[in-house]
Amino acid sequence: MTFSQGFREGARDALPVVLAVTPFGVVVGVAAVEVGLSVAQAIGISYIVYAGTAQLAALQLIAVGSPVAVILVTTLLLNLRFALYSAAFAGHLRAAPVWWRAVLAFMMTDQSMALGSQRYGRFPERGAKIAYYLGVSVPVGFVWTTASTLGVLLGGGLPAGWSLEFAVPLVFLTLWVVAMVRGTPPVWVAGAVAAAVAVLARPLPFNLGLLAAAFAGIAAGLWWETRHGPAPRPGVAIVADAAPAARAATTAPDATGGRAASTRVGAKP
Repeated sequence: MTFSQGFREGARDALPVVLAVTPFGVVVGVAAVEVGLSVAQAIGISYIVYAGTAQLAALQLIAVGSPVAVILVTTLLLNLRFALYSAAFAGHLRAAPVWWRAVLAFMMTDQSMALGSQRYGRFPERGAKIAYYLGVSVPVGFVWTTASTLGVLLGGGLPAGWSLEFAVPLVFLTLWVVAMVRGTPPVWVAGAVAAAVAVLARPLPFNLGLLAAAFAGIAAGLWWETRHGPAPRPGVAIVADAAPAARAATTAPDATGGRAASTRVGAKP
């Protein structure tokens, strides 16, 4: 498979997610203006933090006057899963140059991890894996930053009846469904446990139910694979598929709240 073919396949698989990310980005942009950030600050947060749920959590904490330390710790906790994502991808990209790995780490999102974990078994060549990863990450990143910028410029002028806040759980529900449909028994166990814990832990402050659900799903998937042996289909799906279920359940319209903790405090949509 050529680089362009891998990129096109990634972009095609990312299309449903891109459609859901668009209103999510607009919501974050509007929220940034409503808490009193300047236009430059509100636009910059999506390019620098680059993490939808963490951005929403941080913005709500800013709105209620929370200390900077609380905001930093909260966004860090919300993004700890990216350390797990990075570890899961390391085996596929270990031979890549350091600068490539740095770029890919910066661009990592729940979407690229969830889709990549389902597809990487089909790409024996490192170049094809990188191409597919970029095919998912580049469109998602472009749409996310563009949509959030649009939300900033529109400010509070959008009708409340549009209910754009439902875009947040919709993004992660889409990823969860894809993972469960394409997944293997360990993935099904991880996704089911993560979803259940996410619902039960939703009352926790600062959306910490997300973290609890992700770790519970990962542990359940690893337990299943240890007990019954690895699934016949190759991939690194267990780590990837726990978080989308948690995100879908814990980012409901009234929730308070990612991007790679390994690359910066606070990260995508």
